Amino acid sequence: MAEGNEVFIYTFTLQYPSFLFPGKTQYSSEPAPKNLTIIPSINSINPLNWWKVGKALRRLQPNLIVVRYWLPFMGPALGTILRQAKKNIETKVVCIADNIIPHEKRPGDKWFTRYFIKPVDTFITMSEKVMSDLRKFSQKPAQVISHPLYDNFGDIISQKDARQFLGIPEEKKIILFFGFIRAYKGLDMLLEAMHLLKEKYANQPNEMPQLLIAGEFYENRERYDELIKKFQLTDSLILHTDFIPDSEVKFYLCAADVVAQPYHRATQSGVTPLAYYFEVPMVVTPVGNLPNMVPDNIAGLIAQPNAISFSDTLIRYFEIGKAHFLPGIKEEKKKYQWTNLTRAIWNS
Repeated sequence: MAEGNEVFIYTFTLQYPSFLFPGKTQYSSEPAPKNLTIIPSINSINPLNWWKVGKALRRLQPNLIVVRYWLPFMGPALGTILRQAKKNIETKVVCIADNIIPHEKRPGDKWFTRYFIKPVDTFITMSEKVMSDLRKFSQKPAQVISHPLYDNFGDIISQKDARQFLGIPEEKKIILFFGFIRAYKGLDMLLEAMHLLKEKYANQPNEMPQLLIAGEFYENRERYDELIKKFQLTDSLILHTDFIPDSEVKFYLCAADVVAQPYHRATQSGVTPLAYYFEVPMVVTPVGNLPNMVPDNIAGLIAQPNAISFSDTLIRYFEIGKAHFLPGIKEEKKKYQWTNLTRAIWNS
């Protein structure tokens, strides 16, 4: 829109059936963004709705449809909508692919993805890993563009103000685990790493960092509760495991000394550009595109994907200090501009 284009956003009336949705609610209680034309219309499980939405897009005759693909479950709905829309012969379809092969595999994934891919003209993937996955399905034109910075969560605020809002002690070292809690993100390993940290800080309890877990459980939380009990971590954790509204995201990032991404596997992570925007260093594992997005000892540190290495790397991070990483973060974040993505979309 800022570049002079007329934009219509077609979004969901139902994204997931309730029995498949792992969180508490699919709907935001936040006010709708201003100055955007948002049309809630897509029902992911109603084929009649797919035809209706596709025909509406066909009549609209847009030059371009940009469609996001992150989960094969959406393949039938989005694939049918695009087939209908493209009957006008005017519209080009560009897919921004977060994932082609999902983190958690289910029956039908390959078929749903193949069905979705057919009406797409070109692809933009968020990492080389997703590009590699795409090439198992299609040789259509595609390019890799890193996810731009999230800039819709407000300005950077002081750590003091952020912690006061969240009720977090100002003097504590805070490690942030942010986002939906799913198995591949490695919270289990991070809890074990916190147990090791607790042992290493046994003679300096006031120096022991606290782990702020901010995000909704997208799987059964019992095994995490069992680990917390096993490792006796109750005093070392701050749990904010409800849905985090957009208006509060800045408080969590700005309250943190470091963002932990202990992923077991990944393609890329939306938490990384979020950390860049709020200028918070990261400790990550070398999976997917994370080591490319977080250069070691510049924007953060890279730990091996096990609890011993992760705990040792967190200790090393606090020994080095946050100030060491801030110049590198400010330089690296220049790479993640929205014009890179919009240019790629039009040039696809």
